[in-house]
Amino acid sequence: MGGMAFGDIVMLPATEPIRQWRIGDVKVTKIVETEMLRSAQGAFPNAEAGGLDGLDWLCPQFVDRQGLLRFSFHALVIETASRRIIVDTCFGNDKTRSSAAFCEHLQLPFLRDLKAAGYTRESIDTVLCTHLHSDHVGWNTMLVGERWVPTFPNARYLLDRTEFEYWTAELVHGDEQVMGSMLSETFADSVKPVLDAGLVDLVEAQHRICDEVRLLPTPGHTPGHVSVMIESQGDSAIITGDSMHHPCQLVHAHWSPGVDQDADLAMRTRMAMIKDLIDTPTLVIGTHWAGATAGYIVKDGASCRLNT
Repeated sequence: MGGMAFGDIVMLPATEPIRQWRIGDVKVTKIVETEMLRSAQGAFPNAEAGGLDGLDWLCPQFVDRQGLLRFSFHALVIETASRRIIVDTCFGNDKTRSSAAFCEHLQLPFLRDLKAAGYTRESIDTVLCTHLHSDHVGWNTMLVGERWVPTFPNARYLLDRTEFEYWTAELVHGDEQVMGSMLSETFADSVKPVLDAGLVDLVEAQHRICDEVRLLPTPGHTPGHVSVMIESQGDSAIITGDSMHHPCQLVHAHWSPGVDQDADLAMRTRMAMIKDLIDTPTLVIGTHWAGATAGYIVKDGASCRLNT
């Protein structure tokens, strides 16, 4: 399978565009935009050499035969009796990302795959961004002529208030050392157009979207980062967002991707989530987890693993 290399990053086409789960009466559908291979040290700069040794359960879904970590960039559509919610909207097409060539000016069939899964753009009534990094807001908008317009014209776009206020303040007086030009470019083409269209609702970190779906504050990666809880007919699932980028962090909770706003808080958030979920019937759906993407956290000796 061919891919495009950008330094130690290899971008791949989606190998399995669509996957689905049932949580009680709720259907969750994964729509993959693109995938990535990267070394452990490239993805997590503080990763120790040999940190993947002995973690055979990661292969081949989450780590390939060469020992590279597999990542997926996908949206998750939550369909309940009353709502069609899309959680995180990937990179998007046509975006200028001057500091990240691997996600710049993409031309990917995401909207075609979304429609193939049974969801037209117009049928989505809620867009939820777990945070405002570029790979979670890109399909908020699409390029029509020379204008960025909302991709989901009938949806309300839900943004955590703390998250929104932090990044808007950074735009005004931030030193751009954390996200560089990515922040201003992302805000201009993927956030401001939906804001200008009057489609944004700022919500609190424990906001309930509907009977079955609520937000869960999981700060650290960003100040207002949220995960998503789904509960229906006695079943439950959690969508991690970037509180856990890869299943290897179940074992190495201290591994940080380097763009965590507060790496220590992100680690503590991750450890608390693992403690709460281990050996429970809650399905864990990883926002960047490739392959099976979802599973149950179970004890594995002195540590834990993902049972898919």
